[in-house]
Amino acid sequence: MSDIFNITDKTIVITGGAGVLCAELARQLAHRGARLCVVDYDVFRANELCKEIEAGGGFAIPVEADVLDKKQIREAYICAKETMGRIDVLINGAGGNKKEATTAPDMSFFDIPPEAAQDVFNLNFVGTLLPSQVFGKDMAQKGQGVIINISSMSAFRPLTKVGAYSAAKAAVSNFTQWLAVHMCQNYSKNIRVNAIAPGFFMTKQNRFLLTDEHTGDLTPRGQAIIDHTPMDRFGQPDEIAGTVVWLISEAAKFVTGTIIPIDGGYSAFGGV
Repeated sequence: MSDIFNITDKTIVITGGAGVLCAELARQLAHRGARLCVVDYDVFRANELCKEIEAGGGFAIPVEADVLDKKQIREAYICAKETMGRIDVLINGAGGNKKEATTAPDMSFFDIPPEAAQDVFNLNFVGTLLPSQVFGKDMAQKGQGVIINISSMSAFRPLTKVGAYSAAKAAVSNFTQWLAVHMCQNYSKNIRVNAIAPGFFMTKQNRFLLTDEHTGDLTPRGQAIIDHTPMDRFGQPDEIAGTVVWLISEAAKFVTGTIIPIDGGYSAFGGV
């Protein structure tokens, strides 16, 4: 039974691969025998991550690219294909929120700069769309492949303060389902598209919302999240890997068009 979860020698491209969650995901996938192409706009961090993975006996190459620049994405595709020989999996990991698009005591919704909201939407949605076009075309031509997008709890029910981020992640979920159907109906039944929806993980992007920057104590928002998470804690970065391994592997060969929560029960809890 364990063989159907085997991802040894799977070739995986992961965008935003040097970020906190995706970097740990890359480490976990490489540890299980996958071959990684880490795509990130910060090539220094990507290079450091790949050196770490290779020092541990894994295979990983860094590629610099902006997921909002289709020319750079095509160049990343060429590099990945030439180096690894084929591309089995695309993980669209680039994304995140920004403080300028977040409501706060000193930032009214009515004053959020439209360019800040646009930046958040572009990074999360367009930054998923463009790599899916470039790498998805390769999958369509060969008739097989796996695409995994990163959604969010905020896509299920919009969270307070992060309106642009919530809208962008809802778009990612919708696009995941659309692309899953499109690939099956137009190209191959062996192309699967799914998304994971992480719950609350302590990362650089959301630390300013969850903890007080001076004391390190939980903010009221952070405490409210814990109070509504049955497992009573934030997630750890390595806890995403198991679900992704399943989605990549033959164990999920009849799974497409889904958005899988990884949230410690947050989405199941009604608050009472």
